[in-house]
Amino acid sequence: MCSAYVIGQVTVHDPERWMEYVERVPATLAPWGGEVVMRGQRTDMLAGEPGHPNIVVLRFPDRAAVEQWHASAEYQALVALRDSAAQVDLAAYQA
Repeated sequence: MCSAYVIGQVTVHDPERWMEYVERVPATLAPWGGEVVMRGQRTDMLAGEPGHPNIVVLRFPDRAAVEQWHASAEYQALVALRDSAAQVDLAAYQA
């Protein structure tokens, strides 16, 4: 079985609302075996065009877990909060 990852590229517009979202996400990951691998802020642009200044990496046991997490009522309940706080581009990857 191969791990699957969700990479989020983020530009925060409302830091208070964003922190509320960040604090609530881990509880939505647990039922699907997901975990936050890292959250970070870009320090340098080494190649290419600059995009969002922040990144988050989530790891799941497999692609099905990613799909189930993203579609879950618990996570979907946070989407409006997420979208009011930041511009977020999410992509799923299979390792």
